[in-house]
Amino acid sequence: MTDAEPLYVYKLVSSSSPVREPLPERLPVSELDQTSGFIHLSTAFQVPNTLKFFFKDEPLVYVLRIPFKQIAAQLRWENPEGTVCGPRPKEGLFPHLYNDLKLGKEEVESIAILVNESGWDEAISKATPWLLY
Repeated sequence: MTDAEPLYVYKLVSSSSPVREPLPERLPVSELDQTSGFIHLSTAFQVPNTLKFFFKDEPLVYVLRIPFKQIAAQLRWENPEGTVCGPRPKEGLFPHLYNDLKLGKEEVESIAILVNESGWDEAISKATPWLLY
C-alpha cells in the first residue's frame, strides 16, 4: 500500500444487480450501503480481499471505476466496522462516499466485469492494466 492519493476508487457490484450502459444518473443502492448510510468503496489494493470476503461465491462482479479527485471532497477514510464486514487487518482505511447514496454516470468513469471462473486471483490478474491505484 501507499500513502499517495489514489487515481481511482472502486465500487464492486454483485451479479444480482447488473450494471447496464449507458449508466443512469443514479444506480440502485445495495442493502449494505443503504443500512450504512454511505457507499462502500475500495482502493485497487483493497479490491482483491473485498472480492474474496464479500463476493466469494459470485460468478461475476461489476467493478465501477471512479476518479478519486472527482469525489474526494465527499470521501471519508474509515475503518470498516466489525459488525459490517469483520476484522480485516493490514488493509488500512477504506474510502466511504457520503453523497446521499448517489453513484451513476456523473461519478463512474468506466466499468469492468470480473468473472470468477478460476478464482478471484486470476480475475484480478487479468484486470491489472485497468485496476489502477
